[in-house]
Amino acid sequence: MNAPRHLVLVGLMGAGKTTVGELCAQRLGRAFLDTDAIIEAVTGTLVTEVFAGVGETGFRDFEREAVANACAALEPAVISCGGGAVLDPENRRRIQGAGFVVWLDAPPAVLAARVQSSHGRPLLVGSDPETTLNRLRELRHAAYEAVADAAVDTGGRTVDEVTDIVVSRFETAPAASA
Repeated sequence: MNAPRHLVLVGLMGAGKTTVGELCAQRLGRAFLDTDAIIEAVTGTLVTEVFAGVGETGFRDFEREAVANACAALEPAVISCGGGAVLDPENRRRIQGAGFVVWLDAPPAVLAARVQSSHGRPLLVGSDPETTLNRLRELRHAAYEAVADAAVDTGGRTVDEVTDIVVSRFETAPAASA
């Protein structure tokens, strides 16, 4: 394997970053770092409450710091970045420099079905999830594509299948240049 470098997962909400990331971390014997969990630990409150309290701009400030902290981890880890983290140029630079980046993707209808019963998705409050996810995908597609070393379609695949693909692509990727 081409350690030590991080495996970084990006993609829209519902793509499987947390679930797949946790399994990848187990299989690779690494820590799992989730930028949303880092924000919650720093603020002592849920992401939805942070978002409600300081708005999207304030939340993105916390997110930038969480991405910086995760990417700076000395031990190789699996990092799940919040869906909008790639919108920030500084985050994109850090994410790309941190290791091997995998964009988990799926059609908006699949993502909407996955997140419809979950709470804690501030950008979906009061909206049609599929319409919102389609809009977010259009807005973020180029940024995901720009940072990703590989893309994996998670639609129609089990978590184990996606994890197998991600780990395989990570382990067979060329070593990062020093």
